[in-house]
Amino acid sequence: FLLMFGGMFVLGALLPLPQHVLRGVVLEQWAAYIIERFWKDNQFLKCAYDDSQYVVSGRIIHIPQPGSKPAVVKNRSSFPGTAVRRSDTDITYALDEYTTDPTHIPNIDAIHLSYSKQDSVLGDHMQVLNETVADDMLIKWGTNATAVNTTGGPSAVQVGPVTGQTGNRYAFHHTDLKKLMIKMNTNNVPKNDRFVMIDDNMFEAFYDSLSDTNAKDFSRYADAENGIIGKLHGFNIMTRSSVLLATNANALKALGASIAATDCLASIAWQKNTVAFAIGDTKLFQNLNDALYYGDIHSALVMAGGRVRRTDGLGIYNIIQGIPA
Repeated sequence: FLLMFGGMFVLGALLPLPQHVLRGVVLEQWAAYIIERFWKDNQFLKCAYDDSQYVVSGRIIHIPQPGSKPAVVKNRSSFPGTAVRRSDTDITYALDEYTTDPTHIPNIDAIHLSYSKQDSVLGDHMQVLNETVADDMLIKWGTNATAVNTTGGPSAVQVGPVTGQTGNRYAFHHTDLKKLMIKMNTNNVPKNDRFVMIDDNMFEAFYDSLSDTNAKDFSRYADAENGIIGKLHGFNIMTRSSVLLATNANALKALGASIAATDCLASIAWQKNTVAFAIGDTKLFQNLNDALYYGDIHSALVMAGGRVRRTDGLGIYNIIQGIPA
């Protein structure tokens, strides 16, 4: 560039950008963007207990577990009372490391990068990263959940809607959700903050099973900002393109597993304080002006984990497609 010096223009050199700045965008801002986008794309995780405060050394979560509750005696006549020491324990789980394959951004100098354009740079990274973390989280929650099967209501039976499934499956009827409500009530699961995430392929039959009155009550509680499309039988209802996949023996399948002919789709229901989620470090990695790629290389990392908080597993249920006999 040119500088005026003593009445003369002299040629100067551009100073290099500091290492913590990416073409005017501070790396911490990119990390904040990753977090913001993560929560935006995975709103159902806000409906779980946040264990992030219990992260130890960036990887381990310790959840305090209170011991036995004290006994109650009516009209006590024997004194003194017997003191019983409460033995507390804790549950631990590790955060997993999720990383994206690096992306090559050629000739980045031609791009006037700003914070508002980060979606165009990291959009693909965040979409696949968020989807994978969320898929894995649902499996972690569902692994210790109680399985219940759909019944299709009075007579509804549907053919498996997903490529790979064969045969018939019972539909998810709204009365199945009512039965689950009663089951949770009898198990003394708190009645507030109950949620159900319904697979989109199961939701059509669920919605069709609603009477006009139920449909009207259902939609009245829609809260699009928080991903809730309605409320019924005490559950805040959310949907997702896929939730869980199970074998015909109600065993959940692993992350990334392909669907087999006899597999069944599954949705999941929970009470907020029965499941936990934690997020740890989020990082953006970069090689600027890489001579091998004639551009910049970027990748992202998120540390995340979760599990069922209660050791008895009560308060969380896998709603798996039933198979007609």
